[in-house]
Amino acid sequence: MSTLIPDAVPRNPDLPVSAGANPGPILEPGRNCWLIEACDRASVLVDAAEYYHLAGEAMQSARQRILIIGWEFDTRIRLEPGRAGGGQTLGEFILALARAMPARRISILKWGFGALKQLLRPSALWMLWRWHCTRAIAFRFDRAHPPGCSHHQKILVVDDCLAVCGGIDMSTARWDTSEHLDDDPRRIGPEGRPYPPWHDVTMMLAGPVAAALGELGAERWQRATSEPLDPLPDCSEVLWPDDLPVQFENVRVGIARTRSVYDGCAEIREIEALYLDMVAAAQDVIYIENQYFTSARVAVAIAARLKEPHPPEVVMVMPRKADGWLEQVAMDAARIRLARKIAEADPGNRFRIYVPVTAGRQDIYVHAKVMIVDHRLLRIGSSNLNNRSLGLDSECDVVIDAALPGNQHVAPTIAQLRTRLLSEHLSVEPAVFEAEFARSGSLTATIEALRCDGRSLDLLDLTRPGPLDKFVADNELLDPESADGFFEPMGRRGLRRRWREGLQRLRRLRPSIMS
Repeated sequence: MSTLIPDAVPRNPDLPVSAGANPGPILEPGRNCWLIEACDRASVLVDAAEYYHLAGEAMQSARQRILIIGWEFDTRIRLEPGRAGGGQTLGEFILALARAMPARRISILKWGFGALKQLLRPSALWMLWRWHCTRAIAFRFDRAHPPGCSHHQKILVVDDCLAVCGGIDMSTARWDTSEHLDDDPRRIGPEGRPYPPWHDVTMMLAGPVAAALGELGAERWQRATSEPLDPLPDCSEVLWPDDLPVQFENVRVGIARTRSVYDGCAEIREIEALYLDMVAAAQDVIYIENQYFTSARVAVAIAARLKEPHPPEVVMVMPRKADGWLEQVAMDAARIRLARKIAEADPGNRFRIYVPVTAGRQDIYVHAKVMIVDHRLLRIGSSNLNNRSLGLDSECDVVIDAALPGNQHVAPTIAQLRTRLLSEHLSVEPAVFEAEFARSGSLTATIEALRCDGRSLDLLDLTRPGPLDKFVADNELLDPESADGFFEPMGRRGLRRRWREGLQRLRRLRPSIMS
């Protein structure tokens, strides 16, 4: 079975807004976000080649502190592999920063899982020892979480003035350009082996919102290391990279988190609430790029919208297969089962899952975590659409809501970003995409009209999972929504249970829609 169902019907803009839509602001601090903060400038960075280059510039401009928080971190990668001689390794780059300005502090926090593997790499171990002997650098492992939980945030903060938050780690097999060439000689890992094309997204932000991300990072640092970071004075400098065009100016940005219960810290599920609220607020189009789709609660919310008389279109761009055998067993089978359930509730044929491929028909791995609703909501962060990201792992997303006071001017930029992403995947000029979208009035119809045999988007084939895959997926063996989920009896967890819970929740909130 495939998600391809021909002739999706465009939405009629003259029809009334669906009962589930919310034309006002959806951000509510304390419920679906931590806070809403002012942002002087912001731009979306697509793919790690752009991010690594700009992150290098930003770190060189730091005067007081560089704070890096990540799921993974590899000193052996090169930030600019296209440069003559291959450029510096990340480890050498950090050392050079420390030597150039010894008073500037460089604090790096990496998830503790995999620490032993890193220490078994001679070159990495030697670099970490050199860092240890350098007073300006503090490299720590984060183990302050329940068993089975991962520290998954990807944050860079410079002087509490400039920050990056999104899905890109400074790690192996992440660097790629937006061209995603089939045989790019620069796409080589530290061991000398080539790796597949990789698509990712993050966001650079300046102003008070960067200070808020610095506060979040400092809290995480202290929890993981028991060492407080010194507070910094208010930043008055403009650290924005000269070669990065500003996409958003003078906007208000929300920050949403996930955190599991641990050592006196309460659970935080702002990210889950925000996903559900964004689905409910959609009027015309929900566009998602994500690595996984295994959350039955989010799937139920999508299915409920598609059952409405005038539902939005829902387009997902995802990898064909998860990265690694265990992830494929756990995540791919669950995605198939949820997509099939959604298809049953989709009489208007408005739900599609696409896979990006190169000109040579090689799969491009999607690691991005992006959600765009209509022209009014933009969300970029570290969270996946799986149970772990919604209740177990530590996550951080940033969101721009055009309905917030002072944000009304951002809607065209949000629309342009969606066009830019889909134009990249379809290998067409943005003007071509915009013209076809204006003609058809449908995102899925536009994609279908522009798909081709070269670099393009393939529809995901929903092949039935095998018995083992089905068992692992149905029982959420590798994708629990809390630390206790690893130890729950089989009868108290699983896709079916989460689906029923999601239906019950929607019936309480919107009984007329679910009747």
